[in-house]
Amino acid sequence: MPIITPDNGSLTVFNLFNTTDKQKQTTLLDAMRGIISQANYDGWLSSTLHAGVGRPCAANYIQWRSIEDLRERYEGENFKHNTVPYFTELTTSVHLLKTEVVSVQTAASGSSVIISPERDDFTVINLMGCDPKDQADLVRLMAEPDEWMRRTPGYRSHSILRGLEGDVVVNYAQWDSQADYDRFHNQPEESRPEHDRSMRARAKSLLTSYESNTYKVVFSRSSNAAVS
Repeated sequence: MPIITPDNGSLTVFNLFNTTDKQKQTTLLDAMRGIISQANYDGWLSSTLHAGVGRPCAANYIQWRSIEDLRERYEGENFKHNTVPYFTELTTSVHLLKTEVVSVQTAASGSSVIISPERDDFTVINLMGCDPKDQADLVRLMAEPDEWMRRTPGYRSHSILRGLEGDVVVNYAQWDSQADYDRFHNQPEESRPEHDRSMRARAKSLLTSYESNTYKVVFSRSSNAAVS
């Protein structure tokens, strides 16, 4: 099963699809599930499909051996002439983000995170756009260990990933439930500890854009070569 860890050296790709309604989301998820079920690309390690909860969308968390393997897949004729046009019809936007895992924090002080439909994680994916000159500072802020988060009810983990093109940082977080996440997310600033308020203010000053959605993992498959 896919594991998020800074130590495996793999490339992580987020394929993010937005669509207009639940029916198209279902069609999109079925199509993605079919592609993942048949995946046998050189260098492909795993794909984990997420169904949008907050709005109609889908996210595919993909692990590749290298960026060269990814490039070979996306420059293939079948992908360009069949896969891309089909998904263009189903979606309002598609994002492909090439990233690497920088840090992982868990409630139990572990150094890796499992993502699987066999778990019941309530997943949040935050995309934080930034100027390339500010990315290292934003990564440092977001990757700082936070004992207060570990003690927050319902918190399971969060993983920070750095966009390889320099203009985004991704926070992939797991919670017990939507209620736990909403309680944390909506609490007033004055109720947060000083270090958290300071970090949030500094991070906000570095952002050029911010996008967030909530998900449930619905399907996952790994290759025989996947790092475990």
